[in-house]
Amino acid sequence: MRIPSVCFLFSLACLLGCGKPGIKTPVNKPASALTEPPLVSTCEPGISGGRLRIATFGDPKTFNPITENESSSQDIIRLLFSGLINLDVPTQKVQPGLAHAWEVAADQKTWIFKLRKGLLWSDGKPLTADDVIFTWEVIYHPKINNVTSDLFKIDGKNFEVTMVDELTVKVVTPEPYAPFIEYFGSVPILPRHTLEGMVKKGEFESAYGINTPPAELVSCGPFVLKMFKPGEFTLLERNPKFYAVDRNRTRLPYLDSAIYVVMPDQNSMSLRFLKGEADIQEVVRPDEFDEFKKASTTGSAKFDLVDLGVGLERGFLWFNLNPNKDEKSGKPLVAPEKLAWFSQTKFRQAISYALDRETISKSIFAGRATPNYTYISSANTKWYNPNTPQYPMDLAKSKALLKEIGIEDRNNDGQLEDAAGKPIEVILNTNTGNPLRERTALLMVSDLKKLGIKVVYQPIEFNSLVAKINNTKDYDCILLGLGGGGLDPASSMNVLRSDGFTHQWNPRQKTPATPWEAKIDELMNEQIKTIDPVKRKQLFDEVQQILGEQMPMIYTVAPKVYSAYRSNLGNVRPTPLSSYRISWNAEEIYFKK
Repeated sequence: MRIPSVCFLFSLACLLGCGKPGIKTPVNKPASALTEPPLVSTCEPGISGGRLRIATFGDPKTFNPITENESSSQDIIRLLFSGLINLDVPTQKVQPGLAHAWEVAADQKTWIFKLRKGLLWSDGKPLTADDVIFTWEVIYHPKINNVTSDLFKIDGKNFEVTMVDELTVKVVTPEPYAPFIEYFGSVPILPRHTLEGMVKKGEFESAYGINTPPAELVSCGPFVLKMFKPGEFTLLERNPKFYAVDRNRTRLPYLDSAIYVVMPDQNSMSLRFLKGEADIQEVVRPDEFDEFKKASTTGSAKFDLVDLGVGLERGFLWFNLNPNKDEKSGKPLVAPEKLAWFSQTKFRQAISYALDRETISKSIFAGRATPNYTYISSANTKWYNPNTPQYPMDLAKSKALLKEIGIEDRNNDGQLEDAAGKPIEVILNTNTGNPLRERTALLMVSDLKKLGIKVVYQPIEFNSLVAKINNTKDYDCILLGLGGGGLDPASSMNVLRSDGFTHQWNPRQKTPATPWEAKIDELMNEQIKTIDPVKRKQLFDEVQQILGEQMPMIYTVAPKVYSAYRSNLGNVRPTPLSSYRISWNAEEIYFKK
């Protein structure tokens, strides 16, 4: 799992037997008039044609960019929609998108965006400022549950988004919003003419679902949906109405199509790439590096293997602190005795001390990972706080902390019990299909057994796990990871605020459940409206300090990141600053021959 983001950057996909890369096709000249002014990419002019193939595991759950909250959906959605601005990921520079210009008033609260003239939806209808207004009506709609709105409130107040004229949008924020242009500008724009009816009928959350006929899924990104077969593939094709061109006025994207082929697990994905049946492997696992390195020089299907250093992704374990009851059965989501354990800071700190991160790094990640104790990875050098509490493995400290809260081995049977004599036993879930995560989970089971805690390991399919996290909420603890999102603290609003959609350990709180969560709310609200970067860093450092002390998320390791791609791909600019390390600029990628 990852952190949901509004930095909707570009990526790509593909399928076996549905076309060959490099098929020569006529130059992709504009099928409709260029916008005024046109968006001219600075990329190297490429060759039109071909299909990009990517193997994946897990189908999208929706094609709706406002309600999605998992990577399997965003893999596709990011290719279907555009925002007011684009972000050049390797440089983190903001560039024009649907809007060709913008300005901010001296008060740092009033913004004006100017849209390009002649923008079109994929069905040929005009894209105007009215669609931008509609998008924000949806995001702020009180009866539409979505993750996006968490990032666009200051002190609980919405932004005011109004239309000045057909091509001009005005936005007024309650207070200055530090990362405004990157975050507000990156939100994907929705078509009013196809979705307004769903909003009026109260059915927006089911709009653009996986059963939507492709012809009815109107979009404005570089690709449109051509075909979706659950459990098999998602096929995208070039959007002839996409507004970007290269300096030769060739319409982007260069690719005819892109396809995601569903595989049962990551090992199968890797095998497919090594056999030459996929063109991009966004994630080459650290334990696969040597195999890929050898194949890159000896295999018949030539590819480049890139070492991108420590990445933004980091694995973590969290315990369910949700005190609520199931709406249907009335039973507690978490057994009361377990909730009593999980809710104590010293319990969570004790678990952190019990985990052998050095062994996880060395034996599971082949030495290509570093122990991690903090909310953000050290790769995010601008915001990383190196002074947060550290929890190197120390079973003596762990047992001492547990004893302070009444948990110890009371009958010398090797298992810990609470003050009421209840054995400490928990169920650990993670997703299937990720060998590194599954092996990490097994090592955790072993580590906690040494401490005297029985852990029942139950891996489940990824989308089923997401449903358990977001819908039923009936679990003890889960091992997953955070990735994606932006580098700025604003991308974490939905995770760290107590009322956030992805505040996983106890989401959507009406009021903060604990004083430390209330303090994080205060700090996150303050940093978002602080323009001074030094002061803002101090505020977010304090947030990281609180998280390091309270341990609502118990971190494991931050892996080094590697990616691979076919040597005949052009305009590839690898970066560790996105989950889509290779395909973030999908509209510019092409086959050289």
